[in-house]
Amino acid sequence: MVRRSAHFVFLTKSLDRSRRTSLESQLYAEIRDAIVAGRFGAGSRFPSTRVLASDLGISRNTVSNAFEQLTAEGFLCSRVGSGTYVAESLPDLFLRATEQPGPSRKVAGRQGGCSRRIRKWQDFAKYFPVVPSVPFRHGLPALDEFPTKLWGQIAARRYRRLPADLLGYGAPSGYEPLRRAIAAYLAISRSVQADADQVIIVGGGSQQGLYLTTQLLLEKGDTAWIEDPGYLGARSTLLAVGARLVPVPVDEGGIRVEAGIRTRTRPRLIYVSPSNQYPLTVTMSLARRLELLEFARRSGSWIIEDDYDSEFRYHSRPIAALQGLRKDNRVIYVGTFSKLMIPGLRLGFVVAPPELVDGFTALNGLICRNPPALEQLILTDFIEEGHLARHVRRMRVLYLERQNYLCAIAERELSGLLELKAAPAGTHLVGFVPFGVRDVAWAKAASDAGVETLPLSKYYLGRVPRGGLIFGYAAYGRAATRLGVQKLAAGLRHLTPAE
Repeated sequence: MVRRSAHFVFLTKSLDRSRRTSLESQLYAEIRDAIVAGRFGAGSRFPSTRVLASDLGISRNTVSNAFEQLTAEGFLCSRVGSGTYVAESLPDLFLRATEQPGPSRKVAGRQGGCSRRIRKWQDFAKYFPVVPSVPFRHGLPALDEFPTKLWGQIAARRYRRLPADLLGYGAPSGYEPLRRAIAAYLAISRSVQADADQVIIVGGGSQQGLYLTTQLLLEKGDTAWIEDPGYLGARSTLLAVGARLVPVPVDEGGIRVEAGIRTRTRPRLIYVSPSNQYPLTVTMSLARRLELLEFARRSGSWIIEDDYDSEFRYHSRPIAALQGLRKDNRVIYVGTFSKLMIPGLRLGFVVAPPELVDGFTALNGLICRNPPALEQLILTDFIEEGHLARHVRRMRVLYLERQNYLCAIAERELSGLLELKAAPAGTHLVGFVPFGVRDVAWAKAASDAGVETLPLSKYYLGRVPRGGLIFGYAAYGRAATRLGVQKLAAGLRHLTPAE
């Protein structure tokens, strides 16, 4: 008789071959829920797929497929030559969950009445705090440097001559003059090849662009490649529509296309940030850009190009967008004015291939009817009169100065603690922690010291080669940066080497 591990006896009671749900899905759900409930703590080792399959009386492929999905979603991690473990970098929400509340009679099977797909977003939402900003929150531009007086003058001028018809409902794709202005701006600044009809204005920044794209193109169970490490907002949005995630590693040349091809998967969607990869700040090489475009053409995959912070390149002209490299591209280009200008504007855009324009327009209209009209009018003038281009040039100079200052102060105060290197573009840096150190503990120590950083390991689905802390620097002047680094240094020096 097979002797089953006591820790996994509960699984044998839960797996039921008579249910419509597959054994793979049942096993996945039971292990996931056990981790969330705290029955398997962070770092707990799982039996091998062969042993667990034998213990449970199911096929090894069933166990392997369940482990693969749990690894992709960040619950498990594999260590070469060692085995499979519960991830050390589970979200704090999970680590604090020692028990699961029973289902309410009114909402049986759901947490607090939310659908399962919405719960995929809940952990991501905590990365957008509304409390006052402290160094080194990332994703914030220099709010105090935005030309608010000029913006107000344009707004006043527009309000004085506001046509009555613009007070009603507008086009779901956005204000046509603004779409023309964006198309012209992108052609010059990003080498994007598109006319105004391909530009769809979205009222929630690039995140809404990602949401529209996944809703439009994906069915539950479709495969999506994502950068590893990669943007949590993209990961959460893909998971929420039921996509099967395939993490593809990133190195100094960007996403490793050949590694994705070796997975022998045929992705419906591929998410990349080629011009300024988030969070590693590397640039995708031209060879890999062309390789990715050719792969998408052959496989029929669609590419989401998230052009994160691409205008802020400091030692050369901004890298041309992936979208403009080939006329037969299958690229959905997503951009936002939140980083270029101010997050409070909440306007972004999607540049869609011609065959997808009608779908994007219809879906955008269904979700928000039409983007905010008055903000679109003001933004149109801001772009057409050259103010946006001037603001970007001015911020490029300012952000380089702020990056250089952060590196100089970190070299003096954090030497021996963090390895912080300059980046060629963007508005954040990664400070790598010593090998073997858990960056989650260091991020908590930073928070306790009054400094806001994010652990790099949170952005990985696969193996974490080295932990780090993410530093946003664009929003902070010299005094705030110096004080933030000093607080961080004091907080980290209290940690033991093992932490």
